[in-house]
Amino acid sequence: MRIVFAGAPAFACPTLEALQAAGYPVVAVLTQPDRPAGRGRKLTPTPVKTLADEFAIPVHTPENGAVAEQIVQEYHPDVVVVVAYGLILPASLLTIPRFGCLNIHASLLPRWRGAAPIARAIEAGDAQTGVTIMRLDAGLDTGPMLAHATTDIGPTDTALTLADRLARLGPETLLPVLNALHRGASVPEVAQPTTGATYARKLRKEEGVIDWQREALALDRQIRALTPWPEARTVIGDVATKICAARAVEIEGEPAPGVVLQVKPDLLIGTGRGALCVTSLQAASGRAQVAASFLQAHPLRPGDRIG
Repeated sequence: MRIVFAGAPAFACPTLEALQAAGYPVVAVLTQPDRPAGRGRKLTPTPVKTLADEFAIPVHTPENGAVAEQIVQEYHPDVVVVVAYGLILPASLLTIPRFGCLNIHASLLPRWRGAAPIARAIEAGDAQTGVTIMRLDAGLDTGPMLAHATTDIGPTDTALTLADRLARLGPETLLPVLNALHRGASVPEVAQPTTGATYARKLRKEEGVIDWQREALALDRQIRALTPWPEARTVIGDVATKICAARAVEIEGEPAPGVVLQVKPDLLIGTGRGALCVTSLQAASGRAQVAASFLQAHPLRPGDRIG
């Protein structure tokens, strides 16, 4: 059962590893081209390319869907496995493999189709999310579903911790589907419901700015949804500061938004409703610190306004 694998970020690596461990022959990998990264803007390969090189799998970085189609045709795969590839595959490519193109999508479709399903699920306060194995069609995450698995979203989950969990859940859900196809067994496909669909728009850097007029619970979710990128941020004094970790707390009265309520034993900041207990911060030129350590270098007093 010949497989072409298409993916780019670290989220896709556990699936490639699982395919190798299961003995499925991955005959080629499609990924994104090397891009500048870090302060030095050095050209850096995707995590999938790095892993494929370790496995000695041929790697291709097509610039568009037409080139990707030509590459796939050359390898005559039985199936193309797609995980966070980042390039839209043309409809004509989807019919090349015998079993089509199977995608691991990081949500319980049809909720959160689109680019940022993990962050949007946290931001919206969803209690659960999961992965869906779907067959790609010409639409945006609209294809029929072959399997799914769920996981709870905990009160301290960030987009990073949740992505790590879903990255492992993906191949666990995919492999039974591939095994069934390999045996020639029937794998039922279920059309996505026409109701309940939502769109997970791509994250933008400006979404990280904290609006202290919002309620504390919404800010808690914003901070967790935007970790590790683009990160929630505010201004303390004249210092650009990232809020790395916080939790919403209920307090008596109606605090002024963006005003420091207390600094000991916890840093509490008023919001549009309730308060935010900030436990970890990072100055633009420093590293993440617990609130007490941060306040030694950047002292605050009750009544100070931030943001």
